[in-house]
Amino acid sequence: MNFLRHFVTVCALALMTMPALADQDLPKLRAAMLATGTVNWEISTIQHHELDGRNGFQLSVLAYADNGATRVAFEGGEADVMVADWIWVARQRAAGKDYVFLPYSLAVGGLMVKADSGIETLPDLKGLKIGIAGGPVDKSWLILRAYAKQVFDMDLAAETEQVFGAPPLIFKAALSGETAGTINFWHFMAKMKAKGMRELVSVADAAKALKLDPDTPLLGYVLKGDYVANHPDIARGLYMASREAKDLLRVDNEAWNAIRETMNAADDAEFSALIAGYRAGIPSGKPIDEAAADRFLRIMADLGGEDLVGKATTLPQGVFLHLE
Repeated sequence: MNFLRHFVTVCALALMTMPALADQDLPKLRAAMLATGTVNWEISTIQHHELDGRNGFQLSVLAYADNGATRVAFEGGEADVMVADWIWVARQRAAGKDYVFLPYSLAVGGLMVKADSGIETLPDLKGLKIGIAGGPVDKSWLILRAYAKQVFDMDLAAETEQVFGAPPLIFKAALSGETAGTINFWHFMAKMKAKGMRELVSVADAAKALKLDPDTPLLGYVLKGDYVANHPDIARGLYMASREAKDLLRVDNEAWNAIRETMNAADDAEFSALIAGYRAGIPSGKPIDEAAADRFLRIMADLGGEDLVGKATTLPQGVFLHLE
C-alpha cells in the first residue's frame, strides 16, 4: 500500500511539472521592442494568454528606450525580431540585407485640428503652423503632401510652417493651440480625439485618393531571411500568435482590461479611444497588393528621397513574408 501511494504521488508530481518542462524546451524567440510602443499591447496579450507556447515558441521580450536601439539589437544578432515599417525593410533589402516583413498593423496617422478652429480643408492651413511628429520624412506627412498637391494643387510644405518634434511634444503643442494642425502617431491622435480635437484628413483617405491601397499594413514584425529559412515553424508561430491576439483584442473587452496599465490612458475616454484606434488598425489579412505597395514606395522616394528610402526607388522583391 505504501508503495502504491508513493507511486501515485510520483506520477502526480510528474504531471504537474510536465508543462513547465515543456515550456523550457520550446525554442525562444527574442524580440527587441520599444519599451513604450503600442506593439507591447499585443505582445502582452500573447504572453498573458500563452499564445506563444500554444504556437510552438517562447517569446522573450528585450525592451529598449528607442527605435534605434531595437535596430542595433536586431542587426547585431542580439534579437531575432523587431518592429518597423516596410519602407525601412525595403530600404534594407535594396542595400543587400535579407530582411523580411510580417504585417502587424495598418494604423497610420492623420492631420488633426481643434474642433472650433474653423479649418475645414487643407488650403485653410495656408500660412499657419503644422506640428509633425517623426521628422521631415515622416510617411504620414509625405502622403498628405502628395494628397494636397493632387487634390488642391497645394504645396503643403511651402505654404505652411512646419514644427518637428517628438510625439509627446507635438501632442502638447496641439492641445495648447501652439499649432493649427497636427500630424502625429495614431495613438496620440486617439488621445487628441478624446480631448475633443477632430481629424481634418486621414492618411487612409489620402491614400485612397492617390490610388493606393489603404489596407497595406505599414508596420510589421521584421525578421532575417536566414532566420525564417532555419526556423520556419517559429516564424509561422509568431504569425499565428499575432493573429490570435488581434482576434481576441478585436472583440474581447476583458482582454483590454488585462493590459490597461501598460496603455498610459489618462482616463476612460482615452482608454476607449485607444481601443478603437487599435481595432481600426487591424489588417484584414488579405494578400498584400504589391503593385499598390510599389506605387506607395515611389511616392515616398519622390518626396522623401534617399534620406528615407535609400536605393529602394521601387519595391524590392521579397519584402513581404507570405506564410499562408
